[in-house]
Amino acid sequence: MQAFIKAVSYYLPQKELNNSELSALFPEWGVEKIAGKIGIDTRHIAAENEFASDMAIAAAKKLFKEHDTAPTDIDFILYCTQSPDYFLPSAACIIQDKLNIPVKAGALDFNLGCSGYVYGLGLAKGLIVAGIAKNILLLTADTYSKFINAKDKGNRTIFGDAASATLISTDGFAYIGEFELGTDGKGADKLIVKNGALRNPEKNVDVKKDAYGNEQSPGDLHMDGPEIFAFTSQEVPVLIDSTLIKNHLKKADVGQFILHQANKYMLEHLRKKMDIPVESFYIHMANVGNTVSSSIPIALYEAITEKPAASNEKWLLAGFGVGYSWGATIISFN
Repeated sequence: MQAFIKAVSYYLPQKELNNSELSALFPEWGVEKIAGKIGIDTRHIAAENEFASDMAIAAAKKLFKEHDTAPTDIDFILYCTQSPDYFLPSAACIIQDKLNIPVKAGALDFNLGCSGYVYGLGLAKGLIVAGIAKNILLLTADTYSKFINAKDKGNRTIFGDAASATLISTDGFAYIGEFELGTDGKGADKLIVKNGALRNPEKNVDVKKDAYGNEQSPGDLHMDGPEIFAFTSQEVPVLIDSTLIKNHLKKADVGQFILHQANKYMLEHLRKKMDIPVESFYIHMANVGNTVSSSIPIALYEAITEKPAASNEKWLLAGFGVGYSWGATIISFN
């Protein structure tokens, strides 16, 4: 049994936050500086009463509509988020009910960030190869904006909210190849929301300003940018090489490299370090920002729309970040 990507759609919240608005809040950061270094002009922000599962449901409904798929076709739901509605129950169960997916379908949540989409493809492929499911709805949704301090210009500049929906099935437009995955929990504190869950329940205490003027409490999103950059620079080239070897390919065999859309500076650094041609390295973040687990499927959707792949063309998908966690795979177009 083989696994294929059959359809991809995504959802963006209506509210937008553009660079002019950020520059007005933080005058020391000009519009050109933000766009030039980060590569983001606009990011979408979930409404106060809009949560990750709401966005995931909206993405799924778009997929059903755009790709002539019915909820009754689905026999498993995989839902990736780091901004859950509740500690329990699993939001995938709520999503099943709200989408009218059959009660015989399996459903589960998993907590991963920027590598989450690749991990989700791996889980979906495993379910299909094992004969457990045939039509899997992989959903990603994150609302990092709800974790970010209003006075944290660094993280507000980078992150946007979004959701994606992908149908993985026994047939489709792109075969899912072999995977390379990795984990290094020693980097857990480099991208973290320390407070608000059971270990440290108090959220808004001890607000501090860092060396860059960003304000954060332990209940806000904290990202150690230099350490994340160093981790990415070290691990991603190794990840790409290992994935190519496992799939019996060379870099020249890959039509498009679609990496997690972290920020323009980091992606350009990786592209140059790995000696990947500009025309084979797809970037799509200017109007959405870093959308965490949804960044790869959004870029995949846009790349397919903008430059459809040739028959048997190979694309490499790679995610990396919070955890530390990383993963990559090859998809091969029919």
